[in-house]
Amino acid sequence: MASDTQQERRRRHHFVLVHGMCHGAWCWYKAATALRGAGHRATALDMASCGAHPARLADVRTFEEYSRPLLDAMAALPPGERVVLVAHSHGGYSVALAVERFPDRVAAAVFVAASMPAVGRPMAATSDELLAYVGPDFFLDSKEVQQERPEIKGKPFIFGPNFMAQRIYQLSPPEDLTLGLMLIKPANAFTTGNPDEVVMRDAKLLTEERYGSARRVFVVVEDDHAIPAEFQHRMVAQSPSIQVEEIPGADHMVMLSRPEKLVELLTRIANN
Repeated sequence: MASDTQQERRRRHHFVLVHGMCHGAWCWYKAATALRGAGHRATALDMASCGAHPARLADVRTFEEYSRPLLDAMAALPPGERVVLVAHSHGGYSVALAVERFPDRVAAAVFVAASMPAVGRPMAATSDELLAYVGPDFFLDSKEVQQERPEIKGKPFIFGPNFMAQRIYQLSPPEDLTLGLMLIKPANAFTTGNPDEVVMRDAKLLTEERYGSARRVFVVVEDDHAIPAEFQHRMVAQSPSIQVEEIPGADHMVMLSRPEKLVELLTRIANN
C-alpha cells in the first residue's frame, strides 16, 4: 500500500490559470495564493499583450499569437506531466486550442464561466452567439480603440468602468474593482470583423479525437452578469459529455468574489 506521504504527493497538482478579455494573470492573485498555500503549483499566465506581457496590442496579429504564452508553456512541460487547465471568460478559446494541440498533457480542462466552443464548430461561432444573445447595448460604456496596424483585422476594445461595475465585478470587493480598473488593457478578441482569422474560424480545428476526448468540466456561475447563466447552459448543451459544477453567489470574476469556493472546487476536480 502507498504511504500517506506518497498519497499526499499524488494529490498535489499543477494548475495553469488563463485570464479573460482585457485582464491578465493578476486577476488570479487570490486563487493562485490559495492553491500554492495548499501545496499545489499554480501558474497564472499573461496572454500576449495582456497584463505584464511585453508585447504591445499592435504586435499581436492573430489569435494563435495571442495564445502563444499558453501554447509555449504546454510545449515546455516535462515529459509525463499533466496539468489542470483553468479558463476564465474569453480564456476558454485559448484553453480549447491548447487542449487540441496537447491533449496528452491535460489532466482536465476547467471552463469557469468561460467561452467553451464545441467540437466541429468554429470557435468564433460561440462568440457570435453570445453577442447575438446579449444584444448591441450590453457592453455599456466599453469602447473600441484604434487599431495601429490596419493589416491586423478585428476590433480591439476595452471595458468601460460602468460595464465592469455592473456586469463583471458587481459582487466583488470594491478594492478588486479598483484594481481591475487600474490594470485592464485593450484587447482584440479575434472573433469579429476578421474572416481571415484562421484559428477562430476553422470549423475543423477542434476534433473529437483530441479536444473532445479530454476531460472537460464547466463551472456555471449562476449570478454572472457578463456571460449569463442561461447562455452558459447553452454552451454546455452543445457538448453533452461535459461535467457540470455550479458556484452560486459569485459574479463573473468568481476568482475574486468567491475565491475560496473556486479553489475548493478546482481541488476537488483535480483529485477526482
